[in-house]
Amino acid sequence: MRAAAFLYGTAPGRILLRGLTRPWFSKLGGRVMDSRLSALAVKGFVRRHAIDMSQCEKTRFSSFNDFFTRRLKPGARPVAGEPDALVSPCDGRLTVWPVDRDGHFPVKGTDYTLARLLNDPVLAERFQGGLLWLFRLCPEDYHRYIWPADGLPGPTVAIPGLYHTVQPLERGQRPVYHENTRQYRLLQTGFGPVVVMEVGALLVGRIVDLPADGPVRRGQEKGWFAFGGSTVILITQKGAAVPAPDIAAASQEGRETPVRQGRQVGTVNAR
Repeated sequence: MRAAAFLYGTAPGRILLRGLTRPWFSKLGGRVMDSRLSALAVKGFVRRHAIDMSQCEKTRFSSFNDFFTRRLKPGARPVAGEPDALVSPCDGRLTVWPVDRDGHFPVKGTDYTLARLLNDPVLAERFQGGLLWLFRLCPEDYHRYIWPADGLPGPTVAIPGLYHTVQPLERGQRPVYHENTRQYRLLQTGFGPVVVMEVGALLVGRIVDLPADGPVRRGQEKGWFAFGGSTVILITQKGAAVPAPDIAAASQEGRETPVRQGRQVGTVNAR
């Protein structure tokens, strides 16, 4: 946190930040984390963050990224089976933000618009008055993600950008979700279209999305992030879904709710 305060809160830090947030720096970091030497950092990371390795399919790794993108054993992240469930696509910390009729929504005091987030004003109009579900992942979280609902996905839309960290301090300093590298697919579901977006962050050199040329099922693996913190965003239309009561209450107070992949985070309204 001290390093982040220096980078985002001081003039010298902001000068240094111009280089650190460029794609080349995160790609370089990704190459380091792919090296065999980086595997030496796994044991200390596991101990420091108290990660339960008994849930993992394997416990020996060829690199830090091999560990970071590890798969869990079947059943380690059960997926809610209720027909009207909207499930969390990932492990993370969730806040749900209302999108006003002009397409604006606040995150930690920073004003955002769907038009800039999606880089598509026409698509943004379809989600005005809806909800934006923001799942922030930390480096210690499980970094594979799943489809949150049954549906038919459209093509991937990639939006190149920078690689700011997505920790709370930095989100209050800059519009990181307008600036960071991101990609999304529009998922056609029984409760309307849903934007499913992955956002890169500092040292996230790769977002790996699995091919999906036909219908997908809720809980089906969608992809994973390489090393670093990151974010998954869902956007639902007005009236299409409501968050669980505990998540709604925390979000109204600006607090994040820790969630696990597959947990029911909301209820959908079929159309």
